[in-house]
Amino acid sequence: MIYLVVFLTAFCGIVVLLSSRALLRNRAIRRLVRSMKMRFHSVEERGASLVDERAAEKPRKNPRASAIELQKVRSLMRAAEKEIALQNFSEAEHLLIQALTINPDTVETQAELAKLYLTTHREAKAEALYKELIAKRDDVSFCANLGLAYYMQGKYVDACFAYQEALNRDPQTAERSAALGRACIAARRFKEAAPLLEKALSRLARDTELLHLLAECYVQLSDNAKAEETYRRINRIEPYNEGVKEKITALSAKEAH
Repeated sequence: MIYLVVFLTAFCGIVVLLSSRALLRNRAIRRLVRSMKMRFHSVEERGASLVDERAAEKPRKNPRASAIELQKVRSLMRAAEKEIALQNFSEAEHLLIQALTINPDTVETQAELAKLYLTTHREAKAEALYKELIAKRDDVSFCANLGLAYYMQGKYVDACFAYQEALNRDPQTAERSAALGRACIAARRFKEAAPLLEKALSRLARDTELLHLLAECYVQLSDNAKAEETYRRINRIEPYNEGVKEKITALSAKEAH
């Protein structure tokens, strides 16, 4: 019985102790809340206000500043065109780079600079710019000019891929087939080149340069009959070309044997 009384007394003491602590903690929290409210009201009285938390927005470009930049770029482009017409290519390059410094994302300026590099035999620079341009805009001329940049550097396989992209986008233009055919011959892909050149010649029937390429292509493929037929097509356009007549005779002799 004594043990029970001692146990109950101890239990009641613990409960009282815990309750006292909880009461004190609640009082402390209430004091903290009252203190924060008083501070908040004090701040409001001084004219402060809460600011909503929002993601920081990028500063928008002043429309007037953008218009001025655009005008400067156009002015530099016009000046560059005049210098190109006068064949002052170094000055034209300087003006175009200035325009790109003002607005690096202007596709037209980049395209003009890439074309300048291509026509002044700086094919590696033209290649780099055309790759950037293709990533920005799906334009058949960019693919074709990238193909030319590769071709002029002797990168014939890469040229084939670029010209194929141009042909995919513009399959009806004979020049696209002709360009890819030339690149295939340079890459020694004669089997692929022959039908491409035939397709181009269906529209450009009197293009003797393409006919010579096609004839040579058939020679490389050991198709003497088609090679002779192609040289005869050239002979009908150029009846006084003795070199063509000699090739016809040689191919006829091979066929006879």
